[in-house]
Amino acid sequence: MLSRLLKEHQAKQNERKERVGFLFASFLFEFPRSTLNGAAAYVNQRKLDHEVKTLQVQAGQFAKQTAQWISMVEGFNQALKEIGDVENWARSIEMDMRTIATALEYVHKGHLQAASS
Repeated sequence: MLSRLLKEHQAKQNERKERVGFLFASFLFEFPRSTLNGAAAYVNQRKLDHEVKTLQVQAGQFAKQTAQWISMVEGFNQALKEIGDVENWARSIEMDMRTIATALEYVHKGHLQAASS
């Protein structure tokens, strides 16, 4: 799920970069210098500025989302560690209980043998 979201974001980001590049290329190559006046330059500059601001906002959103993903993954890793800790604790308790049960059986057998003699 995270990789799919990342790929979608990267695809959108690449598309926007291509649009900005296309606008810039159009600005530089499609308009002959003789016909390029101040108004056309202003319009093109405004388009480029808008695209840059859009990319900056999206980069900020992506950074926030990435931080959330990292936080989620770290939480998941911590939960896995805790599960491992509980499993080890349970094994330790089980071994202690078996030792106690064996000791009680030994004591019980000793009392039975002493009572029968």
